[in-house]
Amino acid sequence: MSRKVNKSASTSQPNLRPAANTASPPRGKTSPRPGSPDTPLVDTEKFTKAELLSELREEISSLFKKELTAAFAENLTSIRSDIQQLKTDLSSDITTMRQEFAGLRSTVTGMEQSLSTCTDDIVHLQAKVDAMSKELAKLENKCEDLESRSRRNNIRIVGVPEENVLSATDVSVLLMEAFQLGKEPLVDRAHRTLAPKPNTGERPRAVVVRLHYYADCARILQKARELQRVQINNMTISVFPDHTAKTARARAAFNEVRRQLRGIQGVRFGILYPARLRITYQGMQRDFVSRVQFTASEIKADKNGRYLVVVGTMYN
Repeated sequence: MSRKVNKSASTSQPNLRPAANTASPPRGKTSPRPGSPDTPLVDTEKFTKAELLSELREEISSLFKKELTAAFAENLTSIRSDIQQLKTDLSSDITTMRQEFAGLRSTVTGMEQSLSTCTDDIVHLQAKVDAMSKELAKLENKCEDLESRSRRNNIRIVGVPEENVLSATDVSVLLMEAFQLGKEPLVDRAHRTLAPKPNTGERPRAVVVRLHYYADCARILQKARELQRVQINNMTISVFPDHTAKTARARAAFNEVRRQLRGIQGVRFGILYPARLRITYQGMQRDFVSRVQFTASEIKADKNGRYLVVVGTMYN
């Protein structure tokens, strides 16, 4: 019986050989070529690996989901509370900002109304100031005119030493002798100018004289212009009209141009009251007001060689 068994075993051995090859081939060996008897086993192995990888992915995915769900579950409550707190804070801040904006809006509205009122007041005040400035200028001119008219009978005598005390009678005699008048002019008052008494060797103060008659004043000033400086009683005196400070400054603005005109032959010039320079040359005559100040370059000769003041700048 043993032989039979061995025989059967030997006869059935070729059929059992493929089954022995069902085990996975060792790593590092090449896969059987297509068409070989081992190809179905390779496909089965691939399918098995794919199933294993799929199951592994599912397990990993489920594990991640469980962990993420647990983590979210733990932090969801705190996140919700934080979001709710943030909403509450934002709501309170927005309410506060709205209240502040409402207050600012009311403040801006009040300021706009106040500014509008102030603007209207400023426009009204500006117009009023302009009108008052014009009125002030008129009053200043009127006061200047009144003061100038009150000084029409006054003259100033320059060069009388301080030690000479002059009364109205003394001044009357001095004027008659200095200008060779037919009779003594009637003098109302005579006094020194209101300035500190100069020291020894300094220029003496001028003597202001009030004449009773304007005709005597005009005659003395005319002779004073002709004689310029008068020698009398060991002193040299000059007589000038008594102008206001404003008129004196305006007339003094022509000093430089008058000095330059003196060197031009054939030119006649003079200052008219209150401060108007008149230049005459070969029948041509021009007048300039005291607001104009001249310089040396502004006295030019025309094509015929005649000198005329042709350019002026405003004098402040």
